[in-house]
Amino acid sequence: MILSMKEHLKAFLAAHPEIPDGDRMQLPDISLDPDSIRIMMISETVPADPEDYFYSPNPEADFMRTTVPIMNSAGIRVKTMGDIIHQGIYITTATKTPKDGYTIPSDVIRAQSPVLEEELRLFEHLKIIMLMGDVAKKALNLIARTQGQKSVIPSGSTYKLRNNEYYYGKIRVLPSYIITGGNILIEKSKVQMIQEDLLLAQKILSADGISSSDRERVSQLDE
Repeated sequence: MILSMKEHLKAFLAAHPEIPDGDRMQLPDISLDPDSIRIMMISETVPADPEDYFYSPNPEADFMRTTVPIMNSAGIRVKTMGDIIHQGIYITTATKTPKDGYTIPSDVIRAQSPVLEEELRLFEHLKIIMLMGDVAKKALNLIARTQGQKSVIPSGSTYKLRNNEYYYGKIRVLPSYIITGGNILIEKSKVQMIQEDLLLAQKILSADGISSSDRERVSQLDE
């Protein structure tokens, strides 16, 4: 069944008027088959200019100018968001309104978390969640706790957290780094770690959820 994510989430917001700023939210404007999605990447928030969003029709959208080359460098050959969806990867943000300052307040993450929870609910065959930055980690932990579960990701630096295994229910969770921003492509160490996380996600899928510390992070990603 093909589903318009934007229309579905607009209807969800209309049914939940207690969620603030629904009329200001930038929602994924894409139609897809929810059963085809295996990987969900959760970034921080939407851009100040909607033209720079992942789902903008603008071919020069800032978010895609960083996302596409990083994916390509990890062997995921894409040019457009349609290509990314075709690969079974869905990208969204933890919050759906632009941030007002340098950080996103916890109350904003909490207030908007039901929208992200609804997105997660739609993908019954989801195998991997990639948390691109601290805001995504906070949002997923909050959702897990509201469902009576423990926090998925403990506190700590992403660099260290990447070496452990985490789960949201039966879904494998990979902590990673923000994939957007003007400087990300020159932060070579972070780009390399995002590439490694994308490669690991693909190998986990192809090996049907390998473990044993993901076979030593898949033999150090095949050396």
